[in-house]
Amino acid sequence: MLPVEAFRLFGSARELSLVYAVVGACGFAGRLSIPSLARLFGRPRLLVLGAAVLWCSCALLALGHKTSLVLGLALNAFAFACFEIVLNLYVLDHVARSELGRFESHRIFVAAAPWTLGPWLGVYLQIHLAFWIPFAVSGGAGLLLLLYFRERYVEAPRREPARPPRLLTPLRSIDRFMAQPRLRLAWALAVGRAAWWSMFQIYAPVFAVKTGLGAETGGLIVSIGVGWMWLVLFWGWLGRRSGIRPLLLVGYFGTGCVTIATAFLMEAPYLGAAMLVLSAFVAETIDGAGNSLYLRAVHPHERSEMTAVFVTYRDVGQLAPPVLFSALLTVFELPAVFLAGGVMMLGMAGLTRFIPRRF
Repeated sequence: MLPVEAFRLFGSARELSLVYAVVGACGFAGRLSIPSLARLFGRPRLLVLGAAVLWCSCALLALGHKTSLVLGLALNAFAFACFEIVLNLYVLDHVARSELGRFESHRIFVAAAPWTLGPWLGVYLQIHLAFWIPFAVSGGAGLLLLLYFRERYVEAPRREPARPPRLLTPLRSIDRFMAQPRLRLAWALAVGRAAWWSMFQIYAPVFAVKTGLGAETGGLIVSIGVGWMWLVLFWGWLGRRSGIRPLLLVGYFGTGCVTIATAFLMEAPYLGAAMLVLSAFVAETIDGAGNSLYLRAVHPHERSEMTAVFVTYRDVGQLAPPVLFSALLTVFELPAVFLAGGVMMLGMAGLTRFIPRRF
């Protein structure tokens, strides 16, 4: 829904890319401030802050102007970061290390319904009811999450860290994170996964609009593509049975091949749409591992700072591709975006050989 609206307001795929690049840069800076905010306010109040920022972002996005869209997207990224970091910290507090792989696949499965319905439903509500309704629904969902979590919040974690946490500045947190090879690898692979899905969710609707299939069809393509999340429990089971390493190798390599093939078939709108859906099916196998590589590698005494750095993979995955794609779209047509995305995923497949075999 938001990529379609941004494309309508800014008028070209290149301008759309620049908008998402700016939003990604803002999100990256905002996430690194969250550990300090968590120490200042505490985790429950940080969730309240995230919900308040989410409501502000929804109000701005509902205005339907260029400036309000950019500001709303930036605030939305910060709100999402507040929720994600706090919830990840509670996962690490309450879920045993041996159960993280199973938990991740179940987490993604539970998220399948809103991710599947959201892209199509948002466009449908805007077209057939009112422009502001999807944003009101999003704000209401944030409120429900906040109320539900506060009702079930447990003050004391089940397991205390082995030693007291060290308070690190954002720059020192990055330095400490990058000094650990397993964290670097988990982050790089997560960036690749996030970058591909960002490309799919932004440029698949653009493809539908430009080829005459329409905005609603673009939302439907994204909904069907993301809807493969319903299979994540199977991919998670397969990953636990065969190991995360072969699962990710096949997932990244297969996604790269199908995405490259998609780029060469986009001249035919319906065939291109079918290939986009197929590429999403292959990409969804990667979610069978979720973020378990990181969750199993992080040390308990530095969870807050390292988690804040790790979740920047979303912002980098949103920032880097639009910067590259805006340059590509200056010279080439839209299929070049998917060709570059496929090559990137083949590179990610090469990185999987560094995953420890015991994973």
